[in-house]
Amino acid sequence: MNFESLTIFDLHRLFKEKKASPVEVANYFLSRIAKQDKKIKAFLFVDRKKVIAQAKKAEENFTKQDKANILTGVPAAIKDNILIKNDITTAGSKILANYRASYDATVIKKLKEKGPVVIMGKTNLDEFAMGSSTEHSVFYPTKNPHDLKRVPGGSSGGSAAAVAAGECLFSLGSETNGSVRLPAAFCGVVGLKPTYRSVSRSGLIAMASSLDVIGPMAKTVKETALVFDAISGRDDLDSTSFEDYDVLSHEQLFGRDPKKLKIGIPKEYFPKEVDPGIRQRIEKIINKLVNRGFNVQTVSLPLTEYALAAYYIIMPAEVSANLARYDGMRYGLSVRAKKETNILNTYLNSRKDGFGPEVKRRIMLGTYVLSSGYYDAYYTKAQEIRELIKKEFEEVFKQVDVLLAPVAPSLPFKFGEKTNPVDMYLTDIFTSPSSLAGLPAISLPSGKINGLPTAIQIIGKLFREEDIFILAHYIEETLKD
Repeated sequence: MNFESLTIFDLHRLFKEKKASPVEVANYFLSRIAKQDKKIKAFLFVDRKKVIAQAKKAEENFTKQDKANILTGVPAAIKDNILIKNDITTAGSKILANYRASYDATVIKKLKEKGPVVIMGKTNLDEFAMGSSTEHSVFYPTKNPHDLKRVPGGSSGGSAAAVAAGECLFSLGSETNGSVRLPAAFCGVVGLKPTYRSVSRSGLIAMASSLDVIGPMAKTVKETALVFDAISGRDDLDSTSFEDYDVLSHEQLFGRDPKKLKIGIPKEYFPKEVDPGIRQRIEKIINKLVNRGFNVQTVSLPLTEYALAAYYIIMPAEVSANLARYDGMRYGLSVRAKKETNILNTYLNSRKDGFGPEVKRRIMLGTYVLSSGYYDAYYTKAQEIRELIKKEFEEVFKQVDVLLAPVAPSLPFKFGEKTNPVDMYLTDIFTSPSSLAGLPAISLPSGKINGLPTAIQIIGKLFREEDIFILAHYIEETLKD
């Protein structure tokens, strides 16, 4: 049986009917990874013994019906900046090449409790999640399963490629600005950027703490909603997680009438630079929604043009602070064995040897905007813009419930095509505003152009993931070609 073609729901039914077992499925996916991941390179680490041990535990739960649930035995992949106890967690960086996590991230605890799922391994990423192409991993670039000459998007490129290549049924990535949505779009899978604070960040290696969020990827909207249901909610280990957030279970989500949702089309998200094929795909979906009686209206978000610039001031500032801990003394790579003469040289050489060029670039930029004389000129102004962007979304969401837009202005690009950092940063132009505002957004496949995936983005109100799931599921089921 081709288990990779099944949904989580299909697999659970097979398990319950005893037509397949978690160990059988785990071995099947291990074989697929061994056979095809040499080309795709979605995974950094796969430990066959640990995978089979997890599968056996899941199998035991199916002998006790009260313990098995819909995620029990499901093969998953985890981005390598999310901690799994006793597993190597590198964040795609040389400076953490041999670091083993001392505890489970909260999302991993939840997946173990609500399954357990079978974690096939840790997936590749841009170093410390800094990138839009997964070309900046210290290990190797991950390739797009639809075209091995093209990038899978980033920074969660390994997680998206693993799902797209049928090497697992769902994965977890992390997003600061498009790092779930972009690879999901480029690889043709569904990817959710949850509301900031809806999913615990405990055990996520920090990049930019006021922006980071863990999000799921899967083949379908319902599966993505299922995993979000499993990992979201209040966590005492994350003081920023939302106290009163009551997530609707996936069973409750899809009974609502999607036509009750008012849909906004932000005109600033459709400039002439958007690839004509992507624009045509989205316009076709919009026209179908109108023809089927949906309330669709054009809205305006004029501050969109300032979002990317504000993001690339706020994010590096937080990167500069968060990555200060990697000094060669407490965490990661150390050059002390080289008998450095003083502590300053230990710091300097550990960071020089341990960080890649993109990480160094962002640390330097962040240190600059936080420095005396420039803090008010840059960082304070960027935070002011951020607040204005939040208020602008609040006003628009008084008129509509959700927004439809592109995820990225282009199709998946070839390796080495965007060597200028600014060109790479512009890939995130349509994800920056919602990231700064902390809003939930989903990337949904919208067909292919010359064999390459395209996607549509649905942005919702704070803590209203249910709205974007309902509309995304409707589009997925009824409107795609």
